Amino acid sequence: MPIAKEVLEAQEKTNDLEFFKERVKTMPLLIEWANDEIRNNKEVLLTAVKVDGGALEFASDNLKNDKDILLAAVSQAAWTGCYASERLRDDKDVMITGAKKDGQILYYASERLRDDEDVVKTAIENKPIIFKYASYRLRGNKELAKLAVSKVGKAVLGYLTPELQKDEEILGLI
Repeated sequence: MPIAKEVLEAQEKTNDLEFFKERVKTMPLLIEWANDEIRNNKEVLLTAVKVDGGALEFASDNLKNDKDILLAAVSQAAWTGCYASERLRDDKDVMITGAKKDGQILYYASERLRDDEDVVKTAIENKPIIFKYASYRLRGNKELAKLAVSKVGKAVLGYLTPELQKDEEILGLI
């Protein structure tokens, strides 16, 4: 069935839980047309975000605060951390899980986790330029700086603390 027909059918069945339980398995973004009750159904949303983390956009606020839902979404698409509740932006498990997929999630992490060495290291291992969102304290961490510089050279140099920008060992990695 072409996508346009699926969307029209979803718009007509906005209150049909069984329809959405089945359809999100292959077309998870159809959840956009579900009613609020279905968007708050953990089973339906969990199925949807496991296929396409972007379905989290259409989840209820309640489910954007559900750790199981967030872990599934950021495992599939780390950028969906942008939809996380404030509580889960401060959850180390959620942020590290997302950072393993894409370090970009550090941008959405709480200030506390931007100052967590494990979270920042995991994030810069696969997206070194994200080091710019680490806390100032960690941008002065020589080991993290070496990791980032060794991957992308001087692209991150401006994000290091002034002392590390002049460090011979760091400059030797460029």
